[in-house]
Parts: sequence; structure tokens; C-alpha cells
Amino acid sequence: MLLAIPDLQGRLKGKWYDAQHFFKHIAHGGAEFCAYVLATDVEMSPVSGFALTSWETGYQDLAVNPVLSTLRTLPWMEGTAVALGDAVHHDGTPIEIAPRQILHQQLTRLSRHGLHPKVGIETEFALYKGTYADAEQAGYQGLRPLTTENLDYALDHDPEADRFLRRLQRALAGAGMPMEAIKTEAGPGQVEVTFPYGEALAACDQHPLFKHAVRTLALRAGLAPTFMAAPETGHANGLHLHVSLWSTAISQLNEPGSHRELSQIGQHAIAGLLAGLPELALFYAPNVNSYKRFTPGSFAPTTFTWGYDNRTCAVRVVGRGEGLHLEIRVPGADANPYLALSAVLAAIDHGLERRLALGPEETGNAYRASGTSVPRTLGQARTTFQNSALAQEAFGAEVVEHYARLAQMELDHDQRLVTDAERQRWLARA
Repeated sequence: MLLAIPDLQGRLKGKWYDAQHFFKHIAHGGAEFCAYVLATDVEMSPVSGFALTSWETGYQDLAVNPVLSTLRTLPWMEGTAVALGDAVHHDGTPIEIAPRQILHQQLTRLSRHGLHPKVGIETEFALYKGTYADAEQAGYQGLRPLTTENLDYALDHDPEADRFLRRLQRALAGAGMPMEAIKTEAGPGQVEVTFPYGEALAACDQHPLFKHAVRTLALRAGLAPTFMAAPETGHANGLHLHVSLWSTAISQLNEPGSHRELSQIGQHAIAGLLAGLPELALFYAPNVNSYKRFTPGSFAPTTFTWGYDNRTCAVRVVGRGEGLHLEIRVPGADANPYLALSAVLAAIDHGLERRLALGPEETGNAYRASGTSVPRTLGQARTTFQNSALAQEAFGAEVVEHYARLAQMELDHDQRLVTDAERQRWLARA
């Protein structure tokens, strides 16, 4: 029996319990984890500078309350079930910087308008032959994608790819997370998985389990998957968020009686996204590598534009009637879905609160459009986020400082590294 919480990067961290012990002592009494699981980088480095916990505070524990409605079996781990938990202080108050709590807060803020979102997540990842250990031993050189051709929408795959895709599909269905569709994509070894529309928190709760399944099944097959935003020069993996807004059982994005016309709520929502998302990039592009995805012709946006069924835009309006919804295309596959969706909802709330006017749609190639550019670097995004009045209002100073500190850790790590690309460019020329 696993009890897990989503960490800052959107991975699952937790403990493995005897099932009898879990249901007798943990299910209703909670457990304790070291608080550093919510105050560290991707390598789990204990560091100073976080208010939640650090060397200065002695790395104390936090409490984790199981959310039993998330309980499910994991077919890719024999005889194993998992429940997600909420991180709280010992007095029972929520830990505000926890990704699941941040999303809770944004859902509450949006409910002021009598609205709740429905969300579908579409994720891309790349598969390489050999294990992570093989890649490390080779110095991450000469990586071999599972497929080398453009197999976008292909229905014929080699036996190795076919076996993996079928096993993944069965495993997710067995965990109560059936996918809507799966297909190979244009990039080398690239796969795209789309999940059905549903409640926002449930959609995000599924995503770390989905990534866990991908990694577990791939490693057993001698494959190495990556959710890096830009795993190779010129290639990009996205995490597209399909979002609609509902009041009771009625969609509020489309004008009633219209197949494609946006309502006032829809217009304000998109205007809020275009105005707000440039300030909140840390939540959907959290790493140095994230910004290498935003290149012309990559199907990742480079400016904040919107358009009907236009994949070169940051916000794509797609569907008809009550199926009309927004596809937000800026998050990369490396994004934490709780945080990426929180940024989207905060920006939508910003547009609704201020009744922002929506400018004209982009009907052509948005890579040639003028307008606000996607931040070019993590450093630029960090400064903007830390100084953003919108971020302070939507998330609070504690959250802003916590994630600004996390971004600084990534910047500090990157600044110290001498890369293969630097040697290739300068070794014989400097």
C-alpha cells in the first residue's frame, strides 16, 4: 500500500506500508513525511533558503492526510494500491506551497464567479532504446529513439513499440484511468496520450500516476522515456491543457445557440490568459530546458496569441457548441500539472475579475505575429514571477517566494555546468 504526495516537480513521493497497518493506523490518522520533499530540487538536494524547512530549521516533519477518494490499484505493480495525500501542518492547516493545495486555492477562487473547470490533459513524451543506466553510462550521447521516422497518426508500428503501447493502455485502464487516445507523434520516439475530460483535481491526480506507469513499464521493456520539454535540439514535448468553464451543467464558454461564437465569459477568460500567463511562466515552464521548446515551427508557441483551431497560437479555441473549449499550449511535458493548471485558472480569474477585452484572433502563422513573447529564459521568468502583482494576489507571497527559490536552484545548477554544446562550439575556436 502506497501513500504519496505530489512534489514540486509533479512526481510522487511517499512510503510503502503494509496494507493492514495502513488501514488501521494511517488511513484516518495520517502519516508523517520529512518536509523537505516539498522543499528540494529534482535531485532531492537538501538546501538552505526555503521557509518551509531547511538546514536552519532542522528538517522537521509535516503531516500527510490520505485522501481515500484517490485510492486505486496499480496494475503495473503487482498487489499494490495507492492513495494520494494532502500535506498539512501539525495543527491541520494546509501547507500553502504544496502543489495540490495551490490548485485547491485556484478552484476556490474561480468558484466566486459561479464557475468550475473541466479539464483534459494531453501529454507528449519520447522513448529511447536502452535504460536510464545505459544512457548515463554512454554520457547521454548517441541516444537511440524507439522510432526514427515521422509516425504521426501512424497505425502500423514495429513489434517493440506496439507491445509497449498496448501494455500502457491496459495498465492505465486497469487503474481506472482509461486513456481517450494514444498515438505516435512526429518527433523521434515520440508518443502522445490524451485523457478524457473530467474534474480538474482528478485530472491532475491521475497525471503523476500516468508518468509512473510509463516509466515502470518502459524500464521493464528496456526503454527509457523522457518528459523533458526539449529532449533534443529541434524537438519538443508539450503538456496541453484542454479547459472549459461550467456553471452547474451548462458550459459558459460558448454563446448560447451558437456553434463557435465565444460568450462574454469566454472572451474575458482568453483575454485573462493572454494578459496573465506571461507573468506566471515558472508554473508551466519550470526548468532551464523548458525554454528551449519555444521555437518557431515546433508547435510550441512563441507569442501569446489566440485563434480558432490554430495550433501556432498559445490559446487554441477548439470544438463546437457545448464542446467548445480552450487548449492552452504553453506548458511543456516537464511541467507539474497542478501548477500549470493553477497558472491557467489564475489568469482566467484575472480576466473575469477585470472584464478584460479580447483582441482579434490570429488567423495566420502566429510565429510571425506581434505581441507579448513567451519568456526567453528561466531567469527572465523568475524575475517576472517574483515581481508579479498577479502572482502575489493569486498565490500569496509564501508561494511566490518558495517557487522563486526553486527556480534559482535550477539556475545556479545550470550556471556551473560546462556542456557538450559549449565544447563543440568553442574547444577549437577560443
